Amino acid sequence: MNTIVAPQRYRSIFISDIHLGTRGCKAGFLLDFLKNTESDHLYLVGDVIDCWRLRHAWFWRQSHNDVVQKLLRKARKGTRVVYIPGNHDEPLRDYAGLRFGGVLIVNEAIHRMADGRQFLVIHGDAFDGIVRYARWLAFLGDRAYNLMIAVNHWFNHARQRLGLDYWSLSAYLKQRVKDAVKYIDDYETAVAEEARRRGVDGVICGHIHKAELRQIGDVLYCNDGDWVESCTALVEHSDGRLEIVDWARVRQVSMLELA
Repeated sequence: MNTIVAPQRYRSIFISDIHLGTRGCKAGFLLDFLKNTESDHLYLVGDVIDCWRLRHAWFWRQSHNDVVQKLLRKARKGTRVVYIPGNHDEPLRDYAGLRFGGVLIVNEAIHRMADGRQFLVIHGDAFDGIVRYARWLAFLGDRAYNLMIAVNHWFNHARQRLGLDYWSLSAYLKQRVKDAVKYIDDYETAVAEEARRRGVDGVICGHIHKAELRQIGDVLYCNDGDWVESCTALVEHSDGRLEIVDWARVRQVSMLELA
């Protein structure tokens, strides 16, 4: 694996949907990302720890613990770390306004970019029709999704033996499901509309595991993706410019190497 000599410096980094406590979590990739990047602000935009899965069955690799320790170390060394819980780690919402190990927990935030633009930062589950209107279906979907992640792991082992690149079967099938329920609730439009209602310039969220950076009317919609399927982060450069970083492509290694 190639080594980055000096950490890449950003003004802000936004990551979400890590799902520590699940077999699908790419903790190795995230730890590599955290070691090779620095920022003034680091936002954890929900579903960092998967309480849903941990209630069902305990799974916690050393790499998961290493990620937690790395985040706490960054907070101790001066990075402003803000944790915005999502639906999978929603018990932490009860601790909004408190700090743990230097990490501030809030249910949402307003982030001011270097160029003066203001962005609403939320996990986004409140705008997902499945979670909002049919919670039991969300839990059922979570179990099916985790099963698909496991299948995806062995599926890609087979592809690797055949000399083929990594391809996310789970991401492909999930997109088909999202399309099927699109008429119920257009997640991206709903989140952008909330930002418009708040009078801010954009919104930064996670939840749907689909990294995207696009203009929706007069609102810039930003989704930082996930660390289960795509290993992506949203970063703010020193001039306020936003970019989605695909860490697997940056490192040019197999998605299975650091799983």
